[in-house]
Amino acid sequence: MRVMMLASAFLLLTVGSAFADDRPLTDQERARLTEAVKADGCTAQEMKVDDGNFEVEATCADNKKYEFKFDAQFKLIKKELDD
Repeated sequence: MRVMMLASAFLLLTVGSAFADDRPLTDQERARLTEAVKADGCTAQEMKVDDGNFEVEATCADNKKYEFKFDAQFKLIKKELDD
């Protein structure tokens, strides 16, 4: 019983870290995200992958910083003012 509980705990930890999706963006992903925020009148600053989605910090034409969130197919999910 104890071995089974330890094995289950180990499995949960390893599976959980597999979904962290903490990896660098590919050149193609970076180019697509750059174009997506550019189409909205913004310039990308920082980009990352988070839980299978893309997050981009960008400065827009109004000189304010925004955070964009895109799904895995580069569809805009959210754009909000970055505090």
